[in-house]
Amino acid sequence: MNSAAAWSDGPLTPFEQLREARAILRDEADALLALSQRLDASFCEAVRLIVECEGSVIVTGIGKAGLIGQKIVATLSSTGTRSHFMHPAEAVHGDLGCLHTNDVLLALSNSGETEEVNRLLPTIGRMKVPIIAVTAKKSSTLGRGSTVTIPLGKIEEVGPHGLAPSTSTTIMLAIGDALALVIAQLKNFSPQEFAVYHPGGSLGRKLAHVSDVMRKDTELRIASEETTVREVFMRVEQTGRRTGAVMLVDANGRLSGLYTDSDLARLLENRMDAELDSRIGDVMTKTPLTISPSARLADAVELLSTRKISELPVVDSDHKPVGLIDITDVIGLLPRDEDASNQSLLDAG
Repeated sequence: MNSAAAWSDGPLTPFEQLREARAILRDEADALLALSQRLDASFCEAVRLIVECEGSVIVTGIGKAGLIGQKIVATLSSTGTRSHFMHPAEAVHGDLGCLHTNDVLLALSNSGETEEVNRLLPTIGRMKVPIIAVTAKKSSTLGRGSTVTIPLGKIEEVGPHGLAPSTSTTIMLAIGDALALVIAQLKNFSPQEFAVYHPGGSLGRKLAHVSDVMRKDTELRIASEETTVREVFMRVEQTGRRTGAVMLVDANGRLSGLYTDSDLARLLENRMDAELDSRIGDVMTKTPLTISPSARLADAVELLSTRKISELPVVDSDHKPVGLIDITDVIGLLPRDEDASNQSLLDAG
C-alpha cells in the first residue's frame, strides 16, 4: 500500500498529513473496487440463506471485526432483517442459547483463524445452523467450517507498518452493507417500513407523514373570508403554539386563502390603516399551496424550501383545512443551503 510505504516516523507537516490521508483513502477505495470485481456466486448464496431464514441473523466476531459486526446488525435490523450480535467469547459461556436451529450465523474474521470464533464451529455444526463466513480465503479454518464463504482475498492494511485493522474492516463493513441492502430490495422493503424502524431524529421525521407533525385543532387560526382584517386578528383565538398565518374559508368551510402575520406587518409598516377594515378575502393570498395529511413530511419540507414559503395549509379530500405545517416546526429538516434564506423568512415574520 502506498500509504504504508510512504509513512514517516517523524513529525508530519500539514502537507504530509493530507498526502497520507489521501493515500489511505485511495488505497481503501482501490481495495473495495477490487473486491467488487471479485465478488462471485457465494454472495448470492449468502443472500439466499438470509432471505429464506425463518429466524434471525446472528452475527459474531471479536475485536475490530466484532465492532463491525455490531454495525452490520444495526443495518440489517433497520432494513427489515431481524439480527442480533453474539460475542464469541461469551457464547461458549452460555450465550449460545440465543442461537436457534432456524437462525443463520454470520461470522467475521479476516484471517479465518480467530480462536474464539472457530471454537464455536463444532457446536454450531451439530445444531445444523447455516454459517456464512466473511473471511480472506475459503481454505481457512473458518472457511472450511462454513456453509458459505464470501472470500475477501488477500488484504493489505493501510497506515503505519500495515498492522492495524483498517482496509479489512472497511471491506467487511461494505460487504455487510451490500448484504443488507440487496436483501432489503429482494424483500421489497419500503420507505414506509423504514420509517417504522426510524421514528426518531431528522431521518424519522422526514419519513413521517404530514399528519404526524402538523399543527391542528386549537392550534390553528381559521376565519371566514367575509370578515375584515381587524376582526380576524381581534377575534381569532388560539392556544398552544402560535401559527404564522390565518387560514380563510368560504361559506362551505373550504380553504380559499391565507393571510400571514407578515402580511399584517407590511400593512402596518406602510400605514395602510384603511385596509384593516377591508374584507380579508380581498387582500388574502388566494388559492395557496396546500398538501394532504397523508403526504410524506419530506414532500412538505420540499415545498417550503423550493417555494420559499413559511406556512403550508393541510387540507382534506374536500379541501377543508385540517392542519398547518409551519416552517419553524421543520427548520432542522431543510437543506443546509436553504437554512440562511429560510431563516431570513423567519426573522421577517
